[in-house]
Amino acid sequence: MNKKSLYAEAGVDIDKANRLVDSIKDLVSSTHTKGVITEIGGFAGLFALDQEKYRNPVLVSSTDGVGTKLKIAFMTGVHDTVGIDLVAMCVNDIAVTGAAPLFFLDYFATGRLEEDVATSVIKGIAKGCKIAGCALIGGETAEMPGMYPDNEYDLAGFSVGVVERDEIIDGSDIGVGHEIIGVASSGLHSNGYSLVRKLFFKDLRLGVSDTPDAFSGKSVGEILLTPTRIYVKTILNLLKSFKIHGIVHVTGGGFQDNIPRVLPKKCKAIIKKGSWYVHPVFKFIMKEGNVPEEEMLRTFNCGIGLILFVPASQTQDIMLQLKALNEEPFLIGRVEERSPDEPSVIFEGEGLF
Repeated sequence: MNKKSLYAEAGVDIDKANRLVDSIKDLVSSTHTKGVITEIGGFAGLFALDQEKYRNPVLVSSTDGVGTKLKIAFMTGVHDTVGIDLVAMCVNDIAVTGAAPLFFLDYFATGRLEEDVATSVIKGIAKGCKIAGCALIGGETAEMPGMYPDNEYDLAGFSVGVVERDEIIDGSDIGVGHEIIGVASSGLHSNGYSLVRKLFFKDLRLGVSDTPDAFSGKSVGEILLTPTRIYVKTILNLLKSFKIHGIVHVTGGGFQDNIPRVLPKKCKAIIKKGSWYVHPVFKFIMKEGNVPEEEMLRTFNCGIGLILFVPASQTQDIMLQLKALNEEPFLIGRVEERSPDEPSVIFEGEGLF
């Protein structure tokens, strides 16, 4: 019988970590694209940019996490979806600049490494990378006794993409008369979970296996773990045929905080409430939690995960193309001239629902 090392007795099992790396090699390699020139397990991941493909390439980077949505994974024991969320939160932010994600890296930190849990998480990350068309080229698994509660972990993701300098989308071409298309989300995505957890589990005392009538037979856990939609291939496909002047990934801060990130100061976005489908989960949160409409729109995506600013002459063609790409688009607003004392985002209409 092999005696445990002093390091393992202290809570860090190097052999277990090595076994994990060996067990996920096929998962990781299944995401590899032409530019990957290293295998997992080295000191760094190497990626060769195809210089013949680009005239004046600009690298675009993003990093993000999943936030307290991870708590739902811990409660349900379902760990193969939060990896998709992790990829989505990074690559969607890259794609809205017009860039194509090239590769992805992850950071998995826990107090005591559970190989089956870590493998499930990485399966989700690999699936997310395949959906986004980027390669998972490396990561870090950190076992840190005493840093995290038992059976919990944290995740961070890092992605790099590329775009031609003269094709960067930064919103500077948005002007008065542009129309605003909203693209449906898959649900909550990965924002607002601190409020959600308080409402569902503390105030309403629901369990993850409960099935409120509003959820049509789905459990609380299923609804809350629905993966964030990855819009990369949709955006890149649209850009082959259309000029899109601004794109917003609707994350934390909702409409009010994310739209101004691309909107020129002399423009305001008029958003028409009631012009898109709102998922039952948002209606449930607003009603059962007595959450004001303004807070809903600033905390959650409320059913719109992506926003496009487009010339009015192209709106209908873009919406048809979005439907052909299996997205659900809605004409949700327009761009008007803004005076200095006006907010950047104005809502009109009777009610969100």
